[in-house]
Amino acid sequence: MFWLGALGVLGGDRRNETVWANEGSSQGIIGRVASHQEPMPLPLPVLRTTHAADGCALSYAVGLNPGKPRIAFIHSLALSRAIWREVVEAIQDEAEILLYDCRGHGDSERRPGPYTIDGFAQDLAAILDACQWESSTIAACSMGGCVAQAFAAAYPARVGSLALIDTTAWYGPTAVQDWNGRSAKAAASGLASMVDFQFSRWFSDGFRETHPDRTQELAQIFVRNDIGCYQAACEMLGQADVRPALGSLRMPVAVIVGEEDYATPVRMARDLHEAITGSTLTVIAGGRHLTPVQCAAEIAAILRPLLDESRRSNGRTAGHLDAATHQALGGDRPSGEAL
Repeated sequence: MFWLGALGVLGGDRRNETVWANEGSSQGIIGRVASHQEPMPLPLPVLRTTHAADGCALSYAVGLNPGKPRIAFIHSLALSRAIWREVVEAIQDEAEILLYDCRGHGDSERRPGPYTIDGFAQDLAAILDACQWESSTIAACSMGGCVAQAFAAAYPARVGSLALIDTTAWYGPTAVQDWNGRSAKAAASGLASMVDFQFSRWFSDGFRETHPDRTQELAQIFVRNDIGCYQAACEMLGQADVRPALGSLRMPVAVIVGEEDYATPVRMARDLHEAITGSTLTVIAGGRHLTPVQCAAEIAAILRPLLDESRRSNGRTAGHLDAATHQALGGDRPSGEAL
């Protein structure tokens, strides 16, 4: 198949990078091209743009794989679709894949706020419309998980199954104060001053030591953010509360969290799991807040049965996980058994 999309450092100068795949190859080739090399030709289209209801330009990429189940990925705060690189490598032959950058992030328009979770959910609907996708599995991390919950509540027929990764429905009683403080620090000291703090939350010490190129790549995406857009997204998360919608979710849902996630800890994941009837909960041993990067194999293994369930439920009303899918996801593990 062709993988159509860019998964390098997005939202900045990408002249020395390319991502490509061979037709008919079982292994997509994803990586950085050195500045002295001629970039390999990219299957087109690589990046596409559509517009939200308010005209905001939204950048997305689609990997076509006719007949395979569809999955859309939503990234975390102040990063981009680049966080899904390792997961995409693992499942690219098994699905049609949609990656996009949320407004104010990556290659999408740096439109000023205010932002809302519901508005971000409407942006996803606009992108799915542009792709002519009626429904798909949605996999979403951190901020993206909040958006995915709102999207699933507003557009339930468009969600075949849902993976909520390192996320929450509500950041707690001090959320507004906490996120306003994060916003103020970015304005006062710049995003570069926050990188060490972010690294300690995103990745384990061991992962940072063994994957310095990957972590630095994500740091570059982080520091390239527009401060105003970052502040608007922080304020959005401080005000986010999707809890009232959770009881309405009837599609198969997998809740996933890193065992050492300090940003959205296991207790928040357990709250999600307990509020969503029929959901599963998986705690990934040693994972922190960006398990799609650090623990991609584990994430891909959880996504595969969700893709199968989404394909089975296409054309009928989505329900709870069937017995085989539920077992594949680990069965009933309300205590959050670690992998």
